[in-house]
Amino acid sequence: MTDRLIRLMRIITLVQAKPGILARELAERCETTERTIYRDMEALSAMHIPIANMGHGRGYMFISNFAMYPLNWSDEEAHAFAHLAEVMDDIRPYLKPAFESAYEKVVASNQKNKTERVEWSEQIGGLFKTGLPAWQNDGDEWKSSSLVTLLQAGMSQNTIEAEYLTQNMKKVVRLDPYCLIPREYRFDLLAYCHLSETLRIFEVENLQKVRILPRTFRKDDFLLQSHFRKSGACQEQEWIAFKIRFSRDAVEHVMQQKFLVRPILTMEPEGTLLLETILAEDQEFLRWLSQYGPEAEILEPEGYRSVMKERLKRWQQLYS
Repeated sequence: MTDRLIRLMRIITLVQAKPGILARELAERCETTERTIYRDMEALSAMHIPIANMGHGRGYMFISNFAMYPLNWSDEEAHAFAHLAEVMDDIRPYLKPAFESAYEKVVASNQKNKTERVEWSEQIGGLFKTGLPAWQNDGDEWKSSSLVTLLQAGMSQNTIEAEYLTQNMKKVVRLDPYCLIPREYRFDLLAYCHLSETLRIFEVENLQKVRILPRTFRKDDFLLQSHFRKSGACQEQEWIAFKIRFSRDAVEHVMQQKFLVRPILTMEPEGTLLLETILAEDQEFLRWLSQYGPEAEILEPEGYRSVMKERLKRWQQLYS
């Protein structure tokens, strides 16, 4: 199946590069038979790829504005093509006169595409507020290269490879990025994990050394819908105003935390820190707050003081 998919992609590229190409030449270039090419053309037609046979001796060509962009090379492909310039003097006698100028145009086009992708990444990255330390000024910028790379991979539907930090351990993961989910103080990535073979949530800030692989994927819509039905992510939630007091020992750590929704911070005369924020997801916030233990006290809402008491009782029973 994989060999056939590769051949189908190559047929599309060859037809785009040479409109009117014959089945005989396609078979030679793809190292297969003409009969196989005819079957592949039927498969492409079933996938609504608008390639048509223009008649006897006139070959195949696109009949609409459909196009693929073969210059979206990997780094290895671009390096291999650029290496051709080093041997140009040796092979020039065997080339047609226009080849060298065509080669230069292809290299220039690839460089332009690469520059445009970098500019696009910077513009897209600038649209997202990916989390700021609580103490940082609004004018300061904090950008996550991992987030921009994930955006690129998600839009092109490319698998990524990265190091994921979990429980103070790093492990290499291979993921198909489905979508980014904004949280109150971070971004999460919903992705298909090749290791566990399931859809999972990953914290973007814990993804490091993200690398886009040449392997593409197709989103499983049923899997995606099932995940959101189970998680209840589509249900509406009320906003909750929290007021938390942190002890002097926790102040420095809290000030380094990154928030998507900037909290109001007030230093109190005793050296404690008062944090006020409005959130929609209370359980996630309470889990985050629990790491501070007795260094954090919920002042408001009053009902969440009781919620925290119940959690502490269950925790105490576990160790009693």
